[in-house]
Amino acid sequence: MPFCCLLANLINFFLIPFRNSSMELIVLLLLFLHLYSAVTIVLSSSPCAPALYVFGDSMFDNGNNNFLPTLAKVNFLPYGVNFAEGPTGRFSNGRIIPDYIAEYTGLPYPPPYLSIKESTPVTGLNYASGSCGILPKAEIEWGKCLTLDDQIELFQRTVESELPKSFENTNQLMDYLSNSVFVFSIGSNDYLNIYLEPNLFHEYKIYTPQEFADLLLSRLSQRFERLYNLGVGKLVMLEIGPVGCIPSITRNRANQNGKCDEESNQIVSYFNRKLPQMLRNLTSTLQASTLVQGRFGWLAYDAIMKPSNYGLEDTSNPCCITLFNGICIPWLKACINPDDHLFFDGYHITEALVSVIAAHCIADTSVCNPTIIQLIEM
Repeated sequence: MPFCCLLANLINFFLIPFRNSSMELIVLLLLFLHLYSAVTIVLSSSPCAPALYVFGDSMFDNGNNNFLPTLAKVNFLPYGVNFAEGPTGRFSNGRIIPDYIAEYTGLPYPPPYLSIKESTPVTGLNYASGSCGILPKAEIEWGKCLTLDDQIELFQRTVESELPKSFENTNQLMDYLSNSVFVFSIGSNDYLNIYLEPNLFHEYKIYTPQEFADLLLSRLSQRFERLYNLGVGKLVMLEIGPVGCIPSITRNRANQNGKCDEESNQIVSYFNRKLPQMLRNLTSTLQASTLVQGRFGWLAYDAIMKPSNYGLEDTSNPCCITLFNGICIPWLKACINPDDHLFFDGYHITEALVSVIAAHCIADTSVCNPTIIQLIEM
C-alpha cells in the first residue's frame, strides 16, 4: 500500500473516538497532517500527486489579480502579515486552502498562472481570480478578473500548448492529468455581486432562488464536463460559504437578528443542497472520474455559531479596518491576534479557519468524502 494511503488509514483510525468533539478533532487533524507533511518530505522522493490545479475566486486566488486592472487586489499589508512570503495577493493574513493541500501532498504552492513568464511547471498552476463567479457578469462591480470560462480557456491552453513539452507522448500527459488533483471554490460572487444586488441586476426578479441555483449548477456542470474532456479526473468543489454572515453583508442589512442575515444564507443554501447530486450525476456519467463536494458552507457556519469549538473568539468583525469595498485599508495594521478572528476583512476568512477547513477536507470524511488523501490514492 502506498505511503499516503497508509498514513490516511492511520489518521482515520486515531480520529474515530473524536468524531463528535470538534475542538479535539481539529487539534488532532492539524497535528497528524503536520506530521504527515513532515514525514512525506523525509520518506518520499516524490509527491503523492503529480500536480495540484486551482480554480475559483478570491478564496483561492494567490496573485492572479495582481496582474489585472481591478479593485479586488490585495498585494499589500496587512494581507500576508502571517505568511512567510508576505503580501502576495492572497486574500488572507496567511495561507489559503490550496496551500495546505499542496503541503500535505508534498507539492510546491501552485503559482498564479499570470505570473508565469517562462516554462510551465508540471506541479500545477493556480488560475483563480478574485471577484469572479460562475456567470461572466459577476465581475462587473470590481473590475477585470479571470472569469470561470477564462480560467478554463487558460487551462486548455496549458494542456494543449504548454504541458506537452514536458511529456514524451499523449498517454503520459493524460495519465498525469487523470491523477492530478483539481480544486474549485466559486459561486459566492454570483450571489454577492448579482443575485443579492437587485438594484444592479434583474436576476432577483427573473429567477426564484431555486431557479438561480439551477442556472449556476447547470453552467458549472457543463464546465466540469469540459475539463473532463481535457483529461481531468479528480476534482473537489467547495460549497459556497454562508454569505449572509460576512461583515460586508451583516453591516448593511436592516432588521438583522443575530449574527447573520439568514435570508441571504437561505437563498445560497439551494445551491449547496443541489451541488452533491450534480456532482454524483457527473461522476456516474464521466467514466473514471471522481467529483467531491467539500462542505465548506456547513463548516464555516458551524464555526460562526459555535466559535469556542474552533478556538475562535470573534466571528462577526473583520480583523482589519476595511474600505468601502470590504478590503483592508492598505498598510494599516490589523488586529493583534488574527487567530482569534474568523474574518480577516469584510469578505474573507483568516488562516485560522482556513487551516481547519483544509485539515477536515484532507482527512475527515464528514467534510470531504472521499478525503483529499483518499482521492489521491484512488
